[in-house]
Amino acid sequence: MTDRKHELAANLAKVEERIGAACAAAGRGREEVTLVVVTKTYPADDVRILSGLGVRHVAENRDQDAAPKAAACADLPLTWHFVGQLQTNKVRSVVGYADVVQSVDRARLVTALSKEAVRAGRELGCLLQVALDEGDGGRGGVPPAGVEELADLVAGADGLRLDGLMTVAPLTGEYAGRQQAAFERLMDLSTCVRRAHPAANMVSAGMSADLEQAVAAGATHVRVGTAVLGVRPRLG
Repeated sequence: MTDRKHELAANLAKVEERIGAACAAAGRGREEVTLVVVTKTYPADDVRILSGLGVRHVAENRDQDAAPKAAACADLPLTWHFVGQLQTNKVRSVVGYADVVQSVDRARLVTALSKEAVRAGRELGCLLQVALDEGDGGRGGVPPAGVEELADLVAGADGLRLDGLMTVAPLTGEYAGRQQAAFERLMDLSTCVRRAHPAANMVSAGMSADLEQAVAAGATHVRVGTAVLGVRPRLG
């Protein structure tokens, strides 16, 4: 076993232990929470190692990095999640490899994703990214007041499947520093969406620093990068 495989295996075991403990504390079964490993900035070799260690869900946030990495790992039994802000000019490429886009936040993006999914003959899972901050510029997201309307739009779009909701712990506004409260608010919004769309039951929340709060609130998916792969190198 290589040094890197030893390192990733040890880190993965610690994260699994944290998720298991958080599930037990919340009275939830471990099978209720899916680990999505965020592999951004790390090479395809790491993705291959993780797959060998049993990881089945990986996430990327930049198409220019993700597209070649997904192509290099096309033989692996992985579900690819796109979690970054998505510009419409990147949609065709992203639809080529992503199974789920977790950052759907505007009608124009829904239209573009639908067009490309139909063209590619694919059904693409979509999570609405909900902004729980107050105009914390640059991070994207639909405000809570717009969630149900956007959910209806995705649900009615050809080639798209409404899977649920996603959020990033806010840095500003009433939920700043209150991750669990933010994630509980996301769960409330999920309940509203599921009244009209019962199958849209994915709730993606929590990262390396706050996965316990997300599990306590009821998240079905946690997105963990640093705790598995290590501190990322600075880009640029």
